[in-house]
Amino acid sequence: MATPLTATQLVKALRDEGLQVVEERSWRTHNRNHKGPWGPMHGVMIHHTVTSGTQSSVDICYNGHSSLPGPLCHGVIAKDGTVHLVGNGRANHAGLGDDDVLRAVINESALPSDNEANTDGNRYFYGFECVNLGNGSDPWPAAQLEAIEKAAAAICRAHGWTHRSVIGHKEWQPGKIDPRGFTMDSMRSRIRTRLGGTPDGPSKPPSKPPSKPAAKLEPFPGATFFRAGRHSAVITAMGKRLVAEGCGRYEVGPGPDWSEADRKSYAAWQRKLGYSGTAADGIPGKASWDRLKVPNV
Repeated sequence: MATPLTATQLVKALRDEGLQVVEERSWRTHNRNHKGPWGPMHGVMIHHTVTSGTQSSVDICYNGHSSLPGPLCHGVIAKDGTVHLVGNGRANHAGLGDDDVLRAVINESALPSDNEANTDGNRYFYGFECVNLGNGSDPWPAAQLEAIEKAAAAICRAHGWTHRSVIGHKEWQPGKIDPRGFTMDSMRSRIRTRLGGTPDGPSKPPSKPPSKPAAKLEPFPGATFFRAGRHSAVITAMGKRLVAEGCGRYEVGPGPDWSEADRKSYAAWQRKLGYSGTAADGIPGKASWDRLKVPNV
């Protein structure tokens, strides 16, 4: 599970990745939250607009239309690579899709074929509409493809996700063809490469919070503590901190029994800290544990 990014966090993540961001109108409070839940977040979905022209595309995605009110996504990616933010919260973009696909995204495993439309995707996915007619001949400029790569990577980086948390609309809902003109496998490959490096944009260290009395933290219990059969309140406390950091991979909330969901959640935390390969295997180490700041139980 991952808590949705705030509007401020989203803007910072995109700009830190080197993107030009335009905040449209009242996008920070523009959503469909009154129509259904928003979160926990599991991935990023890419679409094409079936429109031409930046401003007209932005207006449609902001306003929607009579049968589908806006926002129709969270960001519109123009052909010049600019990202126009139009919504913050639940948006009408994903629609119903395949629960097996959602499970694969959560597990960050290979995607199955989408053959059902039984799960609300608007709840779980960030959505980017990319300006393109979707006819197979409208070009995808290099700047736009790079912006798609950066936008998806920015959100993955913020949540500690891998490239496997990014899908196309056509991989979610049977009958959809978007995005058309490039393959999602090629885009995920680009995102994977980008996540192996550092953001392009200027990233400032997080500001220090006001000084408070030092909280009592759980000392690192040792790597061998985290094994099958271990039952401890420490594992529950760790899981709650991972969820708070946007790294939860739990279908059901954290509990006291060490599980594969705990390992995957901790691996997401390790990746968020910049670890990779065997250093991000999901087994806690002292350095990453100390930075997680698990409260004493």
